[in-house]
Parts: sequence; C-alpha cells; structure tokens
Amino acid sequence: MSENRQPKQAPIAPCANPGTQQAQDERASFRAVLYPHRSLGPRGFLILMLAIGAVSFITGMVFLLMGAWPVFGFFGLDVVLIYIAFRLNYRSGRIYEMVELTREALTVTRVHPSGRPESFAFNPYWVRVHLAEGPQGRTDLRLASHGDEFAFARFLTDDERRDFSNALSGALARTRAA
Repeated sequence: MSENRQPKQAPIAPCANPGTQQAQDERASFRAVLYPHRSLGPRGFLILMLAIGAVSFITGMVFLLMGAWPVFGFFGLDVVLIYIAFRLNYRSGRIYEMVELTREALTVTRVHPSGRPESFAFNPYWVRVHLAEGPQGRTDLRLASHGDEFAFARFLTDDERRDFSNALSGALARTRAA
C-alpha cells in the first residue's frame, strides 16, 4: 500500500446518451471514493502471523519440555486471538464512502463492511462543507444543510480531511457558478 494516502478521486463517468442536455446535466462534476488506510497489507499480515506463530510455538515447546504443558496451549491461544483481532480490523477497513456531485445533487453513499449501502443526498446550492478544527489539530468534516449536519470521512486523517474539504468546497463553488 502506498504511504501517500490522499482520497482517491474516480474519473468522471461517461454519460449514457451524451447528445442530450439532460444527460449532460446528470454528468458528475466531482466524484471521489474515500477508503480507510490499512498500513499492513495481506503479505505483511502473513509474514507477521508466521513470525508470531513461530515464536509462540518455539517458546511453547520450551515450556512443554520443562513439564509446564498447559502453557503451550496458552501460547497457541494468543496466536488465535491476535489473528481474530487482525481479521476484525481488516473487516472494519472495508467501509468506504463515495462522494458524487452533479448540478442536481451532492450524494454521499456509505458502504458498510457488510456491503449495505446508505445514501445521503443534498442540494448543492444549499449544502455547506464545515471543517471543524479541534484541540491539537483534530478535525471533523461535516456537510450542513437546512439546520442538519452529516458527519463523513471519519476514517481519514486530519490532513486528508483538510485536503478533501478544500477539494469538495472548490467543486461545490464551480457547480454553483455553472
């Protein structure tokens, strides 16, 4: 995985019927897919689990040979628990958010790890991007419209939220001006 963790911006999809004005209006002027970062890829996970397993097995064998056979089982249990913790972490990393802006709507679709999509639509002329700066530089990114707020991009780093806020605000300004 790359260390440069900028939000991925998908290319603009071609229209089904580019000859009509309606198809041109429906075309997305901004589209981004936001993924959480996982610093340990599948190969690194395999190497880490093999190393943990080998150390636990060798240490467990030492205790087994000394006559403390129950300790051998606990070393195996540790490896299983570490494996389960990593698998749960990778499962939670399957969440992603798609942000799509057209002249008619700003749509944020959150796809949960289970695969269940959840969509939120906003009028691009009314919605505002709010980036709240907290103590120690912590940020919170929200969309606000008609007194309601929607928090999103929570799995991004603070710098990534700042960059994405600027990109989305600029895209909204261009859409309103068009």
